Amino acid sequence: MNGSLARRLGTGDAVVIGLGSMIGAGVFAAFGPAAAAAGSGLLIGLGLAAGVAYCNAVASAQLAAQYPTSGGTYVYGRERLGEWWGFTAGWGFVIGKTASCAAMALTFASYAVAGSLWVQRAVALAGVVVLTAVNYHGITRTARLTRVLVAVSILALVVIVVALAVSGGARTANVSGLPFGRGGVYGIAQSAGLLFFAFAGYARIATLGEEVRAPERTIPRAIPIALGITVAIYAAVGVSVLLAAGPRVLAATRAPVVAALAQAGADWASPVARVGAAVASLGALLALIAGIGRTTLAMARERDLPGWLASVHPLHRVPDHAEVALGIAVSVLVLTTDLRGAIGFSSFGVLAYYAIANASAFTQTAEHRRWPRALNVAGLVACVALMATLPWRSAAAGAAVLAAGLGGRLVLRRSSRSL
Repeated sequence: MNGSLARRLGTGDAVVIGLGSMIGAGVFAAFGPAAAAAGSGLLIGLGLAAGVAYCNAVASAQLAAQYPTSGGTYVYGRERLGEWWGFTAGWGFVIGKTASCAAMALTFASYAVAGSLWVQRAVALAGVVVLTAVNYHGITRTARLTRVLVAVSILALVVIVVALAVSGGARTANVSGLPFGRGGVYGIAQSAGLLFFAFAGYARIATLGEEVRAPERTIPRAIPIALGITVAIYAAVGVSVLLAAGPRVLAATRAPVVAALAQAGADWASPVARVGAAVASLGALLALIAGIGRTTLAMARERDLPGWLASVHPLHRVPDHAEVALGIAVSVLVLTTDLRGAIGFSSFGVLAYYAIANASAFTQTAEHRRWPRALNVAGLVACVALMATLPWRSAAAGAAVLAAGLGGRLVLRRSSRSL
């Protein structure tokens, strides 16, 4: 089949791509806004975010085993709930993760180079172009490069945690007193929504379902493994930076890991943190481009997006038109947009995506079930609740763009019927 992708990835490759999607800029940046929302209660928020991520992950794994094709919840929603639900999931994923791509590219540049904003934008643009080209030349190249980037990122995080532990600057007094900050329970919930942004990479494994060998076995194994490793790393980093710097210092900086190292007297490890942040951002960007390209491919196959985006390169077996279009869109955002609110905006779209994933998994029959329906209910309720707690500007922007996509599809469908 000329329009099919090649199954070249094993369990290890799938786990690595999932890790590359999750261990990105979030672990180096998200603890700051989370601390501003919840104080040291961000650790509770981290636990909540991990719990929601687990519910979503098992729903995605169960669905991917039944529907081993590209597209993720876009496909699952269409198959289990109807084409409008599938489109809503796919559109939410595409808009949220396109913004995430730009945020990752700009985060990479801010850690990698000093200089003016336009110098950083130029470096970010170069990163987008290079990684789009890597994805364009085949998924096995994506997996190989992601393996290297993930290894460097994890090594940097291990150095950071050890540096904070042996510095002598970690103090339990930094997390004593009122644990919930000014936001109370709402602040903790908001921190969970913001930290969820850092976890939302395991779906990349499901969106690669058409390129994984034995997907009915590989995907249900790979998603929980990747998520479990990420939760352990995030928990270690979160506890370490809180003990070293305390929530007030973390809330006041855009580089909480570097601030924690400075506060603990471990400045020697700051270059490691900067390199790790830059490399992690590149790893997440690489995997994001692969995942969004394949969701776009699936939507174009169903004519929910222009049909020319359904092209698969005859040699490299990748969605070539979709990845080039994505690269152009992200490049424009990198050069023109202030993405400080990108975390909230992205979380809104992705939480909508996973809410539909949980609803889809709930409808699966016993022969396709691997986990209890209660997890699907919990995941659906939690996704909707976290959407409501996000900063209102991000939530309003996300809802508006989501509605615009639905309205555009309705207009196109009515126009096609009248012809």
